[in-house]
Amino acid sequence: MTVAELQYLLGMAGTVAFAATAVAAVAPKRIDLFGALVMGVITAIGGGTIRDLILDVPVFWSQDLNYIWVALAASLVAFIANKQMTGRQVYRAMLYLDAAGVALFAVQAAQKTMDLSFAQPLGPVLLGVITAIGGGLLRDVLAGNDTLLMRKELYAVPVTLGCVTYVSLHAIFPTAGLTVGAFSMLLIFCLRGAAIHWHLYVPDFLLTRPIGSKESQK
Repeated sequence: MTVAELQYLLGMAGTVAFAATAVAAVAPKRIDLFGALVMGVITAIGGGTIRDLILDVPVFWSQDLNYIWVALAASLVAFIANKQMTGRQVYRAMLYLDAAGVALFAVQAAQKTMDLSFAQPLGPVLLGVITAIGGGLLRDVLAGNDTLLMRKELYAVPVTLGCVTYVSLHAIFPTAGLTVGAFSMLLIFCLRGAAIHWHLYVPDFLLTRPIGSKESQK
C-alpha cells in the first residue's frame, strides 16, 4: 500500500467519524433522518469545501463523490444505531477516530495550501484549522448549539499547534515533508486524545469574564 492510498483510507475513516459524531451530537435535538443526513454530510465535508472555495480550486468532493457517499452511509448508520452511538464507550471511540481525522485533514489542508503558495506563511495554518473545524462549526450553528470556539473543549487549540508546527518544521526541513507531516499529525492526535482521555479544557484564566462580574472589575 502506498502512502497516498493510506492517506486516502485514513481520510475516509475520518469522514466516517465526522459524520457519525455529528449525528450523535445533534441526537438530543430529535431530528429526523433527512436532518441527520444533512448534518452528517455538512460536518464531514464542510471544512474542506470552505478551504477549496477560498483557494479557488475545484472542491475536493466534486472530483471524488465517494466522500459524499461515505458520509451519507455513516450518517444513516449513526441515525439507525442512535442508542448505541450515544453509548459512552462507542461515542468515546468515535471521538478518538474523529481526532485522527482532524489531524489528517488539518495537515493535508496545510500542505495543499503550501503547494499553491497561498498567503504564506499564515495561509496554511488558517486553512488547516478551517478544514479541521469548519464542518463542526457549521453543524453547531445549524443545530443552535454553542460552537467549538465558544466552548472550553480543547479542540481548535491542538489543531492550531499542529499546523504551526508543520509549517515551521517544513520551512526548516523542506525535504522531509513526509516525516514532518507524520510528526505534526501525531502531535495533533496526541493533544486531542489527551484532552478526551483526561477531560482537559482551556484554563479559566484564558477565558473572558462576563461583564459585571467581580473578576472583570479587578
